Amino acid sequence: MRGWWREISGLVLPVACEGCGEPRTGLCGRCARALAGTGADRVRPSPEPPGLPVVHAAVPYGGAVRELLIAHKERGALELAGPLGGALAGAVAAAVRGRGDGGALLLVPVPSARRSVRARGHDPTRRVARAAAARLRGAGRPARVVPVLRQRRYVADQAGLGARGRRANLAGALEVVPGGARLLAAGRVVLVDDLMTTGASLAEAARALGDVHPPFTRRAPVSFRGDFAQHEFEQRVAAVIASSPASFEINRNSRGTCIVAGGER
Repeated sequence: MRGWWREISGLVLPVACEGCGEPRTGLCGRCARALAGTGADRVRPSPEPPGLPVVHAAVPYGGAVRELLIAHKERGALELAGPLGGALAGAVAAAVRGRGDGGALLLVPVPSARRSVRARGHDPTRRVARAAAARLRGAGRPARVVPVLRQRRYVADQAGLGARGRRANLAGALEVVPGGARLLAAGRVVLVDDLMTTGASLAEAARALGDVHPPFTRRAPVSFRGDFAQHEFEQRVAAVIASSPASFEINRNSRGTCIVAGGER
């Protein structure tokens, strides 16, 4: 209902950019460029939770990007799903680049709590994932959304929790729906979310997938040395629209450098 009301009211009320407030446009050119970024990069929070996949993000979280994500998620700005999906598609493409041809891309969204979906009137991550899959198909890469994850127990609101608290809050919280393993076998799995802060959600999602779909999949032998076959392995990967600026920087610094990721999730 919230999305329909926004569309109807937009016909009679002044429209302003959801990122910066510029009048007479839902997304101004400056904010669109901020969302497009300069190319997705590997991101890593600090501390990095055990089991975190290799994550790529389209842009740092902050400024106009933060406002656009909040507008889509909390204020029902459903028209932003397309631009946000384009950014996510770029991160997905970066996540699988150089990893061989694994068939169709299967975008597995991190699930939202049912109460959050009811309150918002939509599932923002799934909506953006569908837009990303459409963008990838338009670029000639087979892709579809496979929403096989669900919450198996109550999860508290993550706001205000630190990295350790978020890991404890989410530990064992997700599971794959019945029949999901069969769907996951049909292509290359990419976990997707709108935002990564501490990485706890993606790590838990990867754990749940690992129960039915191992994170490393044996593929064709590539060489032999003595009695040992050398195989190509597919590592679990993930893609998000945005991540803390610090998590971009930590991938460019030595392991001895401690940069704490901030932001919201």
